Amino acid sequence: MSDGDNAAPGRRSPEPPDNESGTAKPASDWLTRSVRPVPGAAPWERSRTSDASPPAAGNHTDGVTVADLIAKLSGTAPAEKDDNKDEARNDDPRRHREPTAYEPATEVISVVPAHASEIPILTGLRGEHAAPEMIDATREAVPPASHRGRHTAMVMGRAAAAIIAVLALALTGAAWQWQASKNNSLNKVAALDPNSRDIVDPGAQFGDENFLIVGTDSRIGQNSDMGAGTTDDAAGARSDTIMLVNIPANRKRVVAVSFPRDLSITPMECEHWDPTTGAYGPATDPESPVYGMEKVYTETKLNSAYAVGGPKCLVKVIQKLSGLSVNRFMAVDFAGFAKMVDALGGVEVCSTTPLEDYELGTVLADAGRQVIDGHTALQYVRARQVTTETNGDYGRIKRQQLFLSSLLRSLISKDTFFSLSKLNNVVNMFINDSYVDNIQTKDLVDLGQSVQGVSAGRITFLTVPTVGYADEYGNEVPRSDDMRALFDAIINDDPLPEEKNADNTPIPETPKAASPASAPLDTNGELIDAITTSPDDITVRVSNSTGENGLASTAAGDLEEHGFNVDTPDDYQGSLDSTRVFFSSGNEQAAATVASSFANPAIPTIERVSGMGSVVRVVLGSDFESVNAPWPSGSSVQVHVVHDRSSETTHLPEDLTVTNAADTTCE
Repeated sequence: MSDGDNAAPGRRSPEPPDNESGTAKPASDWLTRSVRPVPGAAPWERSRTSDASPPAAGNHTDGVTVADLIAKLSGTAPAEKDDNKDEARNDDPRRHREPTAYEPATEVISVVPAHASEIPILTGLRGEHAAPEMIDATREAVPPASHRGRHTAMVMGRAAAAIIAVLALALTGAAWQWQASKNNSLNKVAALDPNSRDIVDPGAQFGDENFLIVGTDSRIGQNSDMGAGTTDDAAGARSDTIMLVNIPANRKRVVAVSFPRDLSITPMECEHWDPTTGAYGPATDPESPVYGMEKVYTETKLNSAYAVGGPKCLVKVIQKLSGLSVNRFMAVDFAGFAKMVDALGGVEVCSTTPLEDYELGTVLADAGRQVIDGHTALQYVRARQVTTETNGDYGRIKRQQLFLSSLLRSLISKDTFFSLSKLNNVVNMFINDSYVDNIQTKDLVDLGQSVQGVSAGRITFLTVPTVGYADEYGNEVPRSDDMRALFDAIINDDPLPEEKNADNTPIPETPKAASPASAPLDTNGELIDAITTSPDDITVRVSNSTGENGLASTAAGDLEEHGFNVDTPDDYQGSLDSTRVFFSSGNEQAAATVASSFANPAIPTIERVSGMGSVVRVVLGSDFESVNAPWPSGSSVQVHVVHDRSSETTHLPEDLTVTNAADTTCE
């Protein structure tokens, strides 16, 4: 990005006269001593031999000048501009002489947007002047400095301030250009679905960052040179590693959940995706079984989602399984992973035995701690048939988590995320071998800074709980209730197993649930924007708290006429002044739809509790009058959600597979 032709004072190169009019064109090009830097290059990337032309003009420094900067640094006010003097100077013919061949030119330095008000006043940082003190009355007095000396010192001080100001602008401008050029180098792909109805309790996730990071198994391009095979062995692309990383709004921890690649899923319909072009649309390969089809179904394995439907389909499945709102996506292939490790100078791993894989051969020739390069690291995290391991994909997931723990410790200790040169090197290595959605270089820096402020003990890796054995199709069957509990704990920011404080002391375990009588209702709650769904997909149970006979049966019948599925009505223990809708996590859309039928005129409060499953319960209060038609499916409705504190504590399974990033033991 450039400030354009008028960015800084200097001489312009006059244009030759217009051939038709005979008048001189306005001078727009500045004479330069050296060639302009390559657009978008960092200071260390500038080439002195480049012929690149300056980027398009566009002044972004309105309101700030070098004079303003000098004033801020020196504590003096900028001089008022004398228009008459400028006009007289412009009329001086000596100021419009033709340049000679030997005249040196002046380099124009690009700057970034700023205003004078945003520049810190540095004079406030100066120390207090010492009070005068008589040291030796007999000492000969030092004559005061001459006016000329004071004037010279002031001029030199202002000159130094000008140099500092210009350098500050130049460096920040170069950093901005570097960042913009890297953003343009990122391979963008459509992946996210922020309006998915599978997102659980969006209000509770406000401000969270959820990165879906995928290591892809593709044999296309440079990947065939990585020892992973060629497209003849496996065409297309698959998700070899799937990790969902949650950074809560308070940025006090990082949680990464690994999904086994063979996790059993319910087949889902997705838009077809071509991994060679990165485009969505009908399949164009005549030999493909889905040739010409725009919509395709996944298989029953998780890694089939990326294979047939690309990033969009994988995000859709992961949001269905987890309930987390995925708002960042990154897929890195084999080549990108290896380059990133090499850019970091390798990563330390530790193994109690040498690693031999039936398919990949020797991965680690020796046991113990060792720093491995990108190629070896790729084999280390990919190996699934290690001779000394009997748990297949789970052994590989554990190695991946240990590897990433070591990598993060290295990044934190080396301050990589705060060094522009180091970050530039790392980012350059993998951006061309990755696909991203809603990620720019600034987001990578922000993610790094978030991690930089978190101790390694607050970085936790977990694995989705499964039954521990494969079904008849070779799929790993998830334990649905335990998986739901895990992601509820992440959404609610509940403590996780083995989390540690900065001083390496354990985080207190999640407290036991309080009894309903001692757990008051969270009356404040929150307002969320929900999307109504079809009544055909909702099951409702109506309870009566008023004591009026037959009221629940009447309301249930009215709901049934409006298309809801209705359970047997019953009575509610106790009485409520106002009608209330109860639901469990993941059923917000259904609860909002039911609540819209009881608007009187305001939509009743909905309350999140545990144990409701997919059923929505309506308890009729003394304010109940009638059942209305629900809002049309797809309508946006704002509802007040409160939480029953007796149901907020999440009970996690005791056998979760956990890796804490502070754990440096050798496994």
